[in-house]
Amino acid sequence: MTKREHTMGKSRSGRGHAPLAGNVGDRLTPDRPSALEENVQAIKVWERGILLARSKAEQVSDWIASTAASGPVLVLHVVWFGVWVALNLGVMRNVRPFDPFPFPFLTMTVSLEAIFLALFVLASQNRLARQSDKRSHLDLQIDLLAEREMTAMLQLLQDIARHLEVETTVTSQQLEDLMKKTDLRRLTNRMDELAEPTDAAADR
Repeated sequence: MTKREHTMGKSRSGRGHAPLAGNVGDRLTPDRPSALEENVQAIKVWERGILLARSKAEQVSDWIASTAASGPVLVLHVVWFGVWVALNLGVMRNVRPFDPFPFPFLTMTVSLEAIFLALFVLASQNRLARQSDKRSHLDLQIDLLAEREMTAMLQLLQDIARHLEVETTVTSQQLEDLMKKTDLRRLTNRMDELAEPTDAAADR
C-alpha cells in the first residue's frame, strides 16, 4: 500500500467514525423537553391548580354555566315550551289544559329559572375575572423581571464594548435611556393622559 492510499484510508475512516461518535453522544445524552414544552407543562399545572382550588359552589356554578350554554339544553327548552304551549292551547283534546293562556305558571317557572341561572353565571364570571386578574398580574411581574434582565444585559454589553474599544452604532445616550428603570406610576399617569382625549370624544 502506498503512502497516498494509507493517508486516504485514514481520512475516510475519520470521516466515517466522526458521525458515529456524534450519534453515540446523542444516544447517551438524556432527552430534555424543549423550552416550549416546559412552558406548556407549567401552564397546565397552574391551570389545574386553579381548577382544583375551586370551592364546591364555584364548581357547581361553572358546571351549570357550561351546561346551560350547550346544544342539548337548548333543544330541551324548545321541546319543553312547545309541548307546554300545545297542551294548554287545547291542541291535544285528550289532555285538559292546566296552565291556560297567557301561561302564568310557565312564566313564573321560566322567570325563576332565569334568575337562578343568571346568579350562577355571574358567580362563574366573577371567578373567571379573578383568574384573569391573576394572569395579568403574572404577566406584569414577568415583564418587570424581563426588563431588569435586559437592563443588566445592556450594561454588560456596554462594559464589554468599552473594554474591547468596539465602536457601536448605538450612542451612549441611547443606552442610558434604555437602561433607566421604568417608573410605573409615571407610565400609568401618562397612559391615563393619553386616554383622556379619547374618552372626551366618546362622551361627545
